[in-house]
Amino acid sequence: MSLEMAAEDLRYLLNRGYRKRVALNFVANHYLLGREERNYLARCVFSDETVARRRSRRVNRNSLRGSSVFIDGYNVLIGTESLLTDQFFLAQDGFLRDTRGVSGSYRMGDSTLRALDLIIDFLADSGVGRAIFYFDRNVSHSGRLRGLVEELMKSRGIEGCAVLSDCVDRRLRESDGIVATADGAVVDSVERVVDIPQEIMKERKRIKG
Repeated sequence: MSLEMAAEDLRYLLNRGYRKRVALNFVANHYLLGREERNYLARCVFSDETVARRRSRRVNRNSLRGSSVFIDGYNVLIGTESLLTDQFFLAQDGFLRDTRGVSGSYRMGDSTLRALDLIIDFLADSGVGRAIFYFDRNVSHSGRLRGLVEELMKSRGIEGCAVLSDCVDRRLRESDGIVATADGAVVDSVERVVDIPQEIMKERKRIKG
């Protein structure tokens, strides 16, 4: 109950123009929240203005046919893995995010290949014109992931490549197509964005009936 009340209070303050870091610290300290709960609020709760803006930029899989898609590699991979392990939530801004908050500490595991297969199948079935994956060069095993992605893309006849970069966010912001990410800062700086993990979730639900 305290987490729900904290979320309500945080959104109230954000809607009145308080900076998120200040508002989050105030609310979290008031409700004596731990690190995981603070992280959840930071990635789930947003002002009404932010929610409306981000939702207006989202496109669905129907918009991908023939388009260039620039993919935030780790963000999309981790989000898709969270589907397989049931460790995700839908944030107020409409984007699917993993509950663990994994980023620079990512490690390949049993669900990595399964998640990559789902992502590549989604891109192929959506008829994308070109797919460019960006992986953070500084994260362990990025080189191996790049190779796996390019092999899978080739096997499904998808044009594109996987790139290692020291500045993934900047590359995504400068792209000239649809960006695939749930990173709020990137979403706020591009015109069109697709939430691939959520689109995969919708398709899986549709198939199951």
